[in-house]
Amino acid sequence: MTRKYIYSLIFFFFAVIVSINAQIKEYDVVIYGATSAGITAAIQVKKMGKSVVIIEPTSHLGGLTTGGLGSTDIGNKHVIGGLSREFYHKVFESYQNPDHWPYQKRSDYLLNYSSDTTQWTFEPKVAMKIYQDWLAEFDIKVDYNERLKLDKGLVKNENSILSIVMESGNVYKAKVYIDATYEGDLMAQSGVSYTYGRESNLQYNETLNGVQTKYAIYHQFPDGVSPYVVENDPSSGLMSNMNKQVAQDGTGDQRIQAYCFRMCLTNEPENRVPFTKPDQYNESDYELLFRAIEAGYDGPFFIMSMMPNHKTDSNNKGPFSSDYIGMNFQYPEADYTTRAEIITQHVVYQKGLMWTLANHLRIPGDIRDKFSKWGYAKDEFIENDHWPPQLYVREARRMVSDFVMTEHHCRQDSITAEQSIGMGAYTMDSHHMQRYIDSSGFVKNEGDVEVGGFKPYPISYKAIVPKIEECSNLLVPVCLSASHIAFGSIRMEPVFMILGQSAATAACLAINSNLAVQNVDYTLLKDVLLSDFQILNFEE
Repeated sequence: MTRKYIYSLIFFFFAVIVSINAQIKEYDVVIYGATSAGITAAIQVKKMGKSVVIIEPTSHLGGLTTGGLGSTDIGNKHVIGGLSREFYHKVFESYQNPDHWPYQKRSDYLLNYSSDTTQWTFEPKVAMKIYQDWLAEFDIKVDYNERLKLDKGLVKNENSILSIVMESGNVYKAKVYIDATYEGDLMAQSGVSYTYGRESNLQYNETLNGVQTKYAIYHQFPDGVSPYVVENDPSSGLMSNMNKQVAQDGTGDQRIQAYCFRMCLTNEPENRVPFTKPDQYNESDYELLFRAIEAGYDGPFFIMSMMPNHKTDSNNKGPFSSDYIGMNFQYPEADYTTRAEIITQHVVYQKGLMWTLANHLRIPGDIRDKFSKWGYAKDEFIENDHWPPQLYVREARRMVSDFVMTEHHCRQDSITAEQSIGMGAYTMDSHHMQRYIDSSGFVKNEGDVEVGGFKPYPISYKAIVPKIEECSNLLVPVCLSASHIAFGSIRMEPVFMILGQSAATAACLAINSNLAVQNVDYTLLKDVLLSDFQILNFEE
């Protein structure tokens, strides 16, 4: 027998075993992705008397909300309603228990308490317990480590999904499907139109889309940082991941705003795990950090938003921080293996950054002293060596439907989105996407946008449903139909919870009337959403 023949036999028998163990599972609604949106969607389906399952491609529940993002981004908390607000009420209730304050007095923690019995800052393990208990209360099943096949993972009849197929061979059938993932893999498999990257300003007559140097004044390098391998020596070549120049402002491209992990750190000695140097540590990855400091930059190096019990939600801040700029462009369309490699690269980079700040001799002593007092929280992410299991995928794919949320809908300058299913309220926000050489020959970052000053705005039901000719039984509350810059405002965890609940409500109404999701009666949908305490409009 040839080796090729033996391998073929092994593959055949493996396929037979998989097919024997495979199951066909049927529900009214199948939700792909146990993110915050997926969880609220499932709860809403159960509350409306339908059967539901959540399929999660990893072993992690709760997405970013349980993955380190404890400092809630929203802008105006008065427009958070429904199950989303109920979650933050559950956070408040959890912290009424004195046993939940082992390292700090509740009275000493003054951030983000309010008189309406909600709390907007929390530890990852608290969010996890709330989600686990909530799902148990409604008897909702989560099938973990079930990944959609990326080739022929979906069976469709004209414009309707009949079933989806996992790598395990398991088949899930439903009347309506909800893609609640950050990546939009089910949406992409279904044949729905989508995009990724940045549209040009011309496409939707916007001002904040495409390449941005004008607005990129935050998280920026000081003058004097050399872009060359050998400092100030052009003959040595450019440092890795450095561009000679950028396109004209407003030009579209397929770059993706940088990803990072939202770290849960602590300076509590009893609960602190010291930073360690990763095995794949590469000192040259931090050369720009050294040069920025030598050019006079002294911080911040990332945000230290304080959570209960002397913990942080640590996020990117500064010219060289936790964002791994320019290293995620493949992620939206990548296969699982490539995504895993990208995630690993981000882990190594960010762990290396923390070790560098606390230990490297090119870091000034006062900075090293500061960061050496911090470490990973021993009682968080225990199953993942105290590191967040969820990469902050700030954006990936975005659906392109008959209706697209744009900068104009956020500003409400010329048009307001109709058929509201929830409100957005955050600034139009994008992190940096690339590094380049400016006209003076120095390193600069490009892509950051932080523009606010507008009141809360409605998000249209039309933005979470595909074109009817493309798919009639799919809802997309996370990778919804929005331009890059509008998505930059919408993409907040409490908003995803809102949109997940609204998507589930529409799914159940579509099932009740045997309708395509696009043909759900909005008047009826609105009445149900309001009865469930969703907030659809804002009055000052």
